[in-house]
Amino acid sequence: MEHNLTNQTGTDARLARRLRELRMVRRWSLEELATRSGISRATLSRTENNEVSPTAAVLGRLCAAFELTMSRLLAEVEADSPALVRPEDQPIWIDPETGFRRRSISPPSPEFDCELIACELPEGAEIIYPASPRPGLEHHLYLEAGNLELTVDGRPYRLEPGDCLRYRLYQASAFRVPVGAAARYFLVIR
Repeated sequence: MEHNLTNQTGTDARLARRLRELRMVRRWSLEELATRSGISRATLSRTENNEVSPTAAVLGRLCAAFELTMSRLLAEVEADSPALVRPEDQPIWIDPETGFRRRSISPPSPEFDCELIACELPEGAEIIYPASPRPGLEHHLYLEAGNLELTVDGRPYRLEPGDCLRYRLYQASAFRVPVGAAARYFLVIR
């Protein structure tokens, strides 16, 4: 079952509520969250009121401000994660701006520290995450197809099919797919 946040009002509404809850629990005003995330107060308000669907870049900034991974945030608005997750039950999120497609193969769970994600980024697309959701977050990225230019904490990498890059993320990261073909990769986050 595909979970496209841009097309599912229920998921959109749950995400909007969860983002508001995260801000309220910290007793942050919209202005304070805007300062911490670099997202305008107006955009934050429209997102929390379910007037717009957030892009991957916006979710990345919010996750960094709240110090949680995007997978964990999305899992919090999905149903409980069973031990066995069949392909049709693996939630998919599509970024409305870039077409980035993210399938949670092994969604995050309070009982486990690791998650497995299948990603597809269209050719020519770029996503920039200005901060790590949690300093030192461990990543293992395996590129299955296409080419991927990745910048991690200011250091550039060019990946080709079969390459595996492991790193700890402390600061900004950027994913860019050169013209040619979409990049398909698996990401393990811990």
